[in-house]
Amino acid sequence: MAATLVPNDLEKIEAAKRKAAFQAVEDHFRSDMHFVGIGSGSTIVYGVEAIKIHLEKNPPPRGHMNWFVPTGWNSRKVIEQAGLLPIAFDSVPRDAMIEVCFDGADEVDEELNCIKGGGACLFQEKLVACRSKKFVCIADYRKAQRRLLTTWPSIPIEVAPIAQASVIRELKTLGSPLPMLREHTLSKTGPIQTDQSFYIIDAPFKTLLTSADVAIGKDGSGKDGVWDVDTLAARIKRINGVLEVGLFHGKNGEEVARVGGHGGQKPVAVYFGTADGSVFVRDYKQLEGVESGK
Repeated sequence: MAATLVPNDLEKIEAAKRKAAFQAVEDHFRSDMHFVGIGSGSTIVYGVEAIKIHLEKNPPPRGHMNWFVPTGWNSRKVIEQAGLLPIAFDSVPRDAMIEVCFDGADEVDEELNCIKGGGACLFQEKLVACRSKKFVCIADYRKAQRRLLTTWPSIPIEVAPIAQASVIRELKTLGSPLPMLREHTLSKTGPIQTDQSFYIIDAPFKTLLTSADVAIGKDGSGKDGVWDVDTLAARIKRINGVLEVGLFHGKNGEEVARVGGHGGQKPVAVYFGTADGSVFVRDYKQLEGVESGK
């Protein structure tokens, strides 16, 4: 059973989120950007605060407009309340890229794979991340783990309401012991619905392997319920009725751009605020240096 957080703990966590958000914005936001993605959840409130302060201190060029692309209803309200200009994802010009997306995560592993969707904005969060030149993740120290599904209990999966029972059955065949339809706290109000009017299934699995684990011979094919991140994400996505999977994995936007593509699911960097007021960063370039022996 998880320990109950006392007020002092909560204050430290919120301070950690804010510190991480301000450093992430300082490192990755510019006043001359046209389109900026804004994710959902408590952490991103501090990201929007940091952006607002940045723009007050460093106004955009004369005549320039900053547009902020929300990942859901809640993030749109945060943008509006800060006096910034929201623009719907489907109103971003077809040939334009979102220059950076700031969002949180429920858990992040050593390879920057993320679990997202705890706030039920999964599909739109992935749409915005994959339309962005880079996704920058903001989190507190509790979210930093060596492997996914270490402390976070399950993978959120967005599904068509009509398919929820069959998706749950398929997830059980993949080794999820107890996939559950996410419902409101007040049960009589029924399942939680996303902005697409879809449902969320939370599917627990054994702790997920990374690509590094697979490279040294560990089997992530699903035998005995053991999966690696990439294989499990692809397998769940193939289930009829699944709109999106709450595993953000694969290549990041900068890696995709190197081979002529656009956008990627995985963050280029994750900023973790710590209880002592500092921030530590997991950056994919640092990981590349380790992996290549640099």
